[in-house]
Amino acid sequence: MTSHLWFTALVLLVGLERVAELVVATRNARWSFARGGVETGFGHYPVMVVLHTALLLGALAEVWWAGRAFVPALGWPMLALAVGSQVLRWWCITTLGPRWNTRIIVVPGLPLVARGPYRWFRHPNYVAVVVEGFALPLVHTAWVTALVFTAANAALLTVRIRAENRALLAAR
Repeated sequence: MTSHLWFTALVLLVGLERVAELVVATRNARWSFARGGVETGFGHYPVMVVLHTALLLGALAEVWWAGRAFVPALGWPMLALAVGSQVLRWWCITTLGPRWNTRIIVVPGLPLVARGPYRWFRHPNYVAVVVEGFALPLVHTAWVTALVFTAANAALLTVRIRAENRALLAAR
């Protein structure tokens, strides 16, 4: 039972991190729009919000209702990956500065960022999302949530990355 409480605290912390992201995204959206930023891909955004909320709620529900156990051999490595995904996410946020957003808002004429994690990956923030999506639930063996989120997120990211790539290309 104690591990369930620790896991709940972890998920709540991730939820607070999401709120912090939304605060940053709102501020950055104002910055982008003030410079002629154009938003695209907004049709899938509500689906993304629901999916990411479902990840947190689903992990908690599965752990509590299905009585999932904390298995140290799985839980500790998954916790390390979940924390690492947060580090990568905030590295992306700080690298992009005011250009980072949860929405697809591109300021025409700005060059692509090629520093930080963007030196190695075109979409490193999505690497963080993918890793967190399976690692966070697996911290406490919520394998159904990890599996369902990963499959749904793969479909969503197919749409999202195409929309983002089109927006970036059009803004050049």
